Amino acid sequence: MTRPIIAIIKRNILKLVRDKMRLFATLFMTVMFLFIFSFVTKSVMVGMSNPLSYLISGIIIMTVFQTSLNNSMNILEDISSGFMKEILVAPIKRWQIAIGQVLSSAIIAVLQGMIIIVMGVFLGLRLTIFSVVLMIIIMIFTGITFSSIGLYLAAKSKNSTNFQLLITIISFPLMFLSGAYIPTMVIPKVLIPVIFVNPLTHTTAIFRYAALNMESMTTDQLLKAGVAFNAGGFIITPAISAIIVAVIGVIFFVLCVRAFTKADFSQVKVFKRGHR
Repeated sequence: MTRPIIAIIKRNILKLVRDKMRLFATLFMTVMFLFIFSFVTKSVMVGMSNPLSYLISGIIIMTVFQTSLNNSMNILEDISSGFMKEILVAPIKRWQIAIGQVLSSAIIAVLQGMIIIVMGVFLGLRLTIFSVVLMIIIMIFTGITFSSIGLYLAAKSKNSTNFQLLITIISFPLMFLSGAYIPTMVIPKVLIPVIFVNPLTHTTAIFRYAALNMESMTTDQLLKAGVAFNAGGFIITPAISAIIVAVIGVIFFVLCVRAFTKADFSQVKVFKRGHR
């Protein structure tokens, strides 16, 4: 039962290893975001002992988010290359293919996130063994959650160009309203409701809570650091944020497996360069 899933995971990881440009692009974008937003974070987080670590932790989880979501594009690439047609006629269940795609995207996202963690350590990010383990667990759940969302959208998509546009429209507002790059304390109050319903806000909060060893902080300190949120008098702690992300992950995992099982990939139009 697990052999097809493992085979898909191995195949997608091998594909990543061969595609060195994708890894380089991820590292380049990370360094660029770190350089640009470090000035914003330092000016806003006055009094914080290490604002750079605050930013790095946000960039790490955003790397996991982007990688897991964008890896859903592999399905459309497989349709274009004819690989998906071959695997669909193989004697394996569609739900196994779906789970293999989700888990492989999550594993790839975690691997790239760990690369950024290593970079962060050299830049001053202080970690303990417990925090590293907790960060990896959070990255795994984050990868599965957003890989499931990406696969669900890909399975529902009928056009690869529209899918790319949809991913862009969804990802950029979620990223910049999550507090990963720009602290939620400086975001206009009119956008506060969006921040509360944004799953990336809660993902960033629990990851930052683990990465910066905030276990000993009081609720007021967590609110000031943007790791806890006051929603009309109700305090959303990192523990509650973790529950919210877990619920979203379970829902979309079930939805993406069902959508993939019922999807008619013969109707998907894949854009190819040089063709109209």
